[in-house]
Amino acid sequence: MIMVKTNVADHSYLSITEASKLIRQMKISPVELVAGCLERIEQLNPKINAFITVTANQALKEAGEAEREIKNGDWKGPLHGIPFGVKDMFDTAGIRTTAASVHFKDRVPAKDAEAVTRLKEAGAILVGKMNMHELAAGTTSVVSHFGEVRSPWNQEYIAGGSSGGSAAAIAAGLCFATVDTDAIGSCRLPAAICGVTGLKATYGLVSPAGILEGEKAEKDILLLSHPAVTCRRVEDSAILLNVLANPDAIQSKSQIDYCLALGAATRPRIGSVKNFKATDEVRTVFLEAAETFHSLGCAIHDGISLEFPPFDLRNIEADRERISQSLFKDIDVLILPTTTDVTPTIESARAGGPQAVSADNTFFCNYYGLPAISVPCGFSKSSMPLGLQIVGPRWGENSVLDVAHKFQQATQWHLKHPTHD
Repeated sequence: MIMVKTNVADHSYLSITEASKLIRQMKISPVELVAGCLERIEQLNPKINAFITVTANQALKEAGEAEREIKNGDWKGPLHGIPFGVKDMFDTAGIRTTAASVHFKDRVPAKDAEAVTRLKEAGAILVGKMNMHELAAGTTSVVSHFGEVRSPWNQEYIAGGSSGGSAAAIAAGLCFATVDTDAIGSCRLPAAICGVTGLKATYGLVSPAGILEGEKAEKDILLLSHPAVTCRRVEDSAILLNVLANPDAIQSKSQIDYCLALGAATRPRIGSVKNFKATDEVRTVFLEAAETFHSLGCAIHDGISLEFPPFDLRNIEADRERISQSLFKDIDVLILPTTTDVTPTIESARAGGPQAVSADNTFFCNYYGLPAISVPCGFSKSSMPLGLQIVGPRWGENSVLDVAHKFQQATQWHLKHPTHD
């Protein structure tokens, strides 16, 4: 486990809500928060390789501007002064965007992706671009022109992929949030593996504009890939979604405050999937996590059979509408494990190929366009994190966030971090 000493007051594992409150009360400054992240990046990134590019000078300059704005009473909201990272698939003006590929190693966009623009307008401060599985074409982040991403829990293990750098950075306290992509589980899988929270919203809710803008992309990837976010807590996800969601995409055509969803339902109806794929070790941890919902008095529907999709893009929209209506007719959300197996070592992942971490429990959400979140729910025998996945119907982010928040309120898994000294 990584050990680090820092001379900056350690705010590394605050939630966005906690950090924002302290910033607004001027008990900590954006400069202090950014400087703390940059110091940790300097010390820890050589060990876990979570960042491809660190924007230290720009981040400190913007942090100073944010501090002055807040002192002058111009507070922009809960992301003002909060350090964030961006998966190196999203364009950033004047900053290279490589997709971890040698072919794009010198690619410097002129314009920010829409998600990056929205976060900056909300006052968030970019501290760097995250390492990833090359071209987002794998689930391990072992293959990258800039070197493999390593787990902050144990550097002999992978961080998952393709958003491995993002999950590793959040787990190590290097930034407070990242914006990512998820085409088969690319955000949720590393979130589970690194013990953090990863949310993929309904297909179309968050704009993909500016993801390797102008580069060729396969049609099937465009239909499956969702912008996503990685952070430490469900409440952080809700804050990010409030900024990133496009209200024109929501069926109600009105802006939703996703933070209001947390704690909204008194007795959500939860369907426990019976035909997920998992080893005995993963299954045991999942069943223990599922018992939490029984103890909370939730209405549990056991034995839900999940229809895993055929890969037929000709019928994808019809399939999305049909499943969203039929699967969630009597329930609000589904629960199942995020991964099928425990985390592999880097050595075994190299031998297992780019899909060494199976997407069997996550891909259906991409095909059907469903919102899904992975939250920490326990550890394997090798002391590596495991994740619980919560899935809702299309446009059912409120239910997903509410149930995930209830789980985190009742457990302590999201408060456990790699050892730092």
